[in-house]
Amino acid sequence: MTELWELGALELAAKIRAKEASSREVLDAHLERVDHVNGHLNAVVRVLADEATAAAEAADAAVAAGEELRPLHGVPCSVKENIDVAGTPTTNGLEALKDAVAPIDAPSVARMRAAGAIPFARTNLPDLGLRVHTDSQLHGLTRNPWNPDVTAGGSSGGEAAALASGMSPIGLGNDIGGSLRNPANCCGVASLKPTTGVVPEATVIPPEDASLAPQLMAVEGPMARRVADLRAGFEAIAGQHLQDPTSLPVVLRDAADGERMRVAVLADPPGGATDPAIAAVIQSVGDRLSDSGHDVVEATPPDYEQILELWAELLIADVRQMRPILEQLMGEGGLAVIAQVDEQLPPTDLARQYQLHVDRFRLMREWSAFYVDHPVVLSPTWALPAFGHDADIDGGVDMLEVIRPVMAANFLGFPSAVTPAGLANGMPVGVQVMCDRFHDPRCLTVAAEIESLVGILTPIDPIRV
Repeated sequence: MTELWELGALELAAKIRAKEASSREVLDAHLERVDHVNGHLNAVVRVLADEATAAAEAADAAVAAGEELRPLHGVPCSVKENIDVAGTPTTNGLEALKDAVAPIDAPSVARMRAAGAIPFARTNLPDLGLRVHTDSQLHGLTRNPWNPDVTAGGSSGGEAAALASGMSPIGLGNDIGGSLRNPANCCGVASLKPTTGVVPEATVIPPEDASLAPQLMAVEGPMARRVADLRAGFEAIAGQHLQDPTSLPVVLRDAADGERMRVAVLADPPGGATDPAIAAVIQSVGDRLSDSGHDVVEATPPDYEQILELWAELLIADVRQMRPILEQLMGEGGLAVIAQVDEQLPPTDLARQYQLHVDRFRLMREWSAFYVDHPVVLSPTWALPAFGHDADIDGGVDMLEVIRPVMAANFLGFPSAVTPAGLANGMPVGVQVMCDRFHDPRCLTVAAEIESLVGILTPIDPIRV
């Protein structure tokens, strides 16, 4: 018999709507799952049991009264601990912010509540989200459910590990350098990095005003085990909001029903090494799409390798400006990653930053032209396997080489979905589906087709030490 914690968010909402399960029963199943597996994984760092129980009981009362129900009515959701949830601290993984309680929800959290979801857990992240491995100064290490000795990814590693192990059916994370997609790849779940500006991002915890790199590249987005749940979460949180002056009221474009598309496959992206087993999994996805009638070709968007360098320069310029404050707040691991990237990049000066933004505009234009003939681009999410704990700071891996496939979506602002494509060396491999700006639904449609061809990998019982 399938347990409630094994079901997806929309499946749970359907059961609640049909009175086959109560919201309280669904919540209790997930709270029990947290009790059972989180002690090993350390993915959930705060449980909101009392508040969530009251919300679940109210949701059940609404069902009993025959009220109109919303798409995620009564479904528990988890939220990364750098997104404001009213009455709880937005810690960013820092000891200094352990008591930084937000008085109101972030726009995305408020909209998830409006869609019927019930925030019940906060999840771990590295210090300030500035690492692709989840180990925070405040809460410690999050383990990967598939292998306790390798990273869960980051910075939304707590979310991914919670989803993959059945502790949560749907959650919220954010992404400036793959932070929604990196952990989805490592843990075998799905995520969507939306087009920049489509989902509002705001906090009331100082500093409220974002620096340049987050303004241009950071986004909030949904994570789940099923692509249909991603779509439901995305539809709930998208749209302009007054707290975020960069958020946009836009028309989003999907593929037509049954549309056969030209798909560019980059199984071995330029700019570094790609693990052959990972490349083979991505190629197999391309082959399946070809068998389904899509026009699958090998093609590389313009200046793919240059984007990695430009992304890093844009982000490090902000980091260098904030370095004195960061050195007071962050732990050794996060600071070591910053120092490592800093050493690899040239000095920041006005002329270089000016040219960076000119190059960014050119690349946005050239990639949009590429998407006219290739509406979908498939690639690995990570070019190399999930690494051992702290290998990103002890010289075990070149972090930028590992994560190079995710950078273009952040730097150029277009959407990117990740869904499991299979296994390589016993670990999940996420295929990344990229489309032009404002084609977020097309990303989800293609990801859903891949999911139907490949299957779903999670939830799983975590492998223990």
